[in-house]
Amino acid sequence: MPDMLVKLYDLPEHENVQEYERRTGITIRRAIAPEKHVITEWVRNHFNAAWVSECEAGMARSPVTCLVAVEDGKLLGFSCYDATMRGFFGPTGVAEGERGRGVGKMLFLHALELMRLDGYGYAIIGAAGPTAFYERVAGATVIEGSVPGIYRGMLKQQ
Repeated sequence: MPDMLVKLYDLPEHENVQEYERRTGITIRRAIAPEKHVITEWVRNHFNAAWVSECEAGMARSPVTCLVAVEDGKLLGFSCYDATMRGFFGPTGVAEGERGRGVGKMLFLHALELMRLDGYGYAIIGAAGPTAFYERVAGATVIEGSVPGIYRGMLKQQ
């Protein structure tokens, strides 16, 4: 999967997290330290151990760069930035039964907005899975020659 580039200074107009919460009841926010174990267990159960490591890296940053989507005390999804590498968005994931509600889109766009506010001009989506989604939502473009990119030689559990 290729990396993708997003111009943070040229993000499309989008609903903010407060409007999204009023409309849907779903809160998009930064994670807080006491819920790290809940988030990482959820990520391990729904996705994989590598993403758990990246969530832990995002939780260790100040401010935290791991975001969560929560509805009625239930974790629906997460996203991270500045976890794998500085300037990188990802990983991100939404529970299978919650997809199609705009959760992933809001986690993605809010993370990009926070990156812009942190002073980044561009964001890199590492090993972007749904490239058409990222292109449609934020105008992301594929970075040619980016496979395997920074992931070359990465250790994997045997």
